[in-house]
Amino acid sequence: MPRVPVHTLEDAPEGSRPALERQSRRVGKTLNVLGTMAHAPALIGLYDAAETVLAERSSLDAPTREALHLTVAAVNDCAYCQAAYTGAVKREGFSTEQALEIRRGRVEGEPATSALLAVAREIADRRGHVEEATWQAALDIGWSPAELLDAYAEVVRTVLTNWLNHLNGTELDLPAAPPLEG
Repeated sequence: MPRVPVHTLEDAPEGSRPALERQSRRVGKTLNVLGTMAHAPALIGLYDAAETVLAERSSLDAPTREALHLTVAAVNDCAYCQAAYTGAVKREGFSTEQALEIRRGRVEGEPATSALLAVAREIADRRGHVEEATWQAALDIGWSPAELLDAYAEVVRTVLTNWLNHLNGTELDLPAAPPLEG
């Protein structure tokens, strides 16, 4: 049972409505996680600002951003976000099998993507600490320091939603992510 009920666009606090409307329009509906954030105008505003800035200014393309989100959701064992970002990576052209691979931390046949996901996994799993070898492998395969910092920003943005779902017990209003085997 969620700790915080879900707001709709109609009953959200006035200070939350613009951000909730923007993010609901972006994803196509008011997800439970967004309706939960709407209880606190500062929280939905923070998420909205982060998502907007990253969408406009990140050096990473949308498929890569979504793969990072799914990777972090898997590291944080957030069932809600794994469901949401599985759908997102599939909309960005990844197959169901690739979505499972992303959750495991590497995409077969995509060494550059896998190197970036390895950095993100370590950031998320090790509270920002990344082994020099992992960082260097990403640089060696062609990622720039700016792109690696943009990946870090995506990790931070994703932790915001992962941890909120853990804190709240947000009910799933999307198809569940397929189970990881093995």
